Amino acid sequence: MNFLVEYFGKISLGKLLVAMLKSTGVTLEIFFLTLIFSVPLALLFCMGRMSRFKPLAKITSAFLLIIRGTPLMLQLIVVYFAPSYIFGTGLGRFTAAITAMVINYACYFAEIYRGGIQSVPVGQYEASKVLGFTGGQTFFRIVLPQVVKKILPAMGNEVITLVKDTSLVQVLGVAELFHVAKTQSGRLVSVLPLFMAGVFYFAMNWVVAKCFDLAEKKLDYYK
Repeated sequence: MNFLVEYFGKISLGKLLVAMLKSTGVTLEIFFLTLIFSVPLALLFCMGRMSRFKPLAKITSAFLLIIRGTPLMLQLIVVYFAPSYIFGTGLGRFTAAITAMVINYACYFAEIYRGGIQSVPVGQYEASKVLGFTGGQTFFRIVLPQVVKKILPAMGNEVITLVKDTSLVQVLGVAELFHVAKTQSGRLVSVLPLFMAGVFYFAMNWVVAKCFDLAEKKLDYYK
């Protein structure tokens, strides 16, 4: 008992908590910016992948394969350092991190979209055409609502992964949650900051999981 008192007495829990909360704000900023930009970008990638214009479909398919087939950490490094070598000037650390994260997740989301769109029976397209719907009306009024319902579980998994993948931007020196936890752990010679980071990540993912559960229940209008 005395050992625990002495151990925690050496650690300023208040200062540590403040540092962790500030870095959590950076993590949440990375998370939301990645989500905001990658979701619509993924739709463009999906349309390119499914395009009837073969060259566009093949180029998009090759791009998606490259991004999904290489580590996100490598992509972060390339996006940050490559422009400096090629153009003589590069992106800031935070901007490079967001750019790489957005492109990476847009590629994964695009394949989820494609699976959802292709799961809609062809007969529904034919029926909408007979009823006089335009292509846009068919997609946004008939196809998209079904796609959203079908892809929610897969999207939930990716978004939960996104929360954890924000820790990878530490490779660029961005002071997000895990970067600060690791730094504090080394400074204090304690695993407490890492344990606290784990609790923070768990709490964020719990919120994400609950949001997707609520969305699935909201859209559970038919089995």
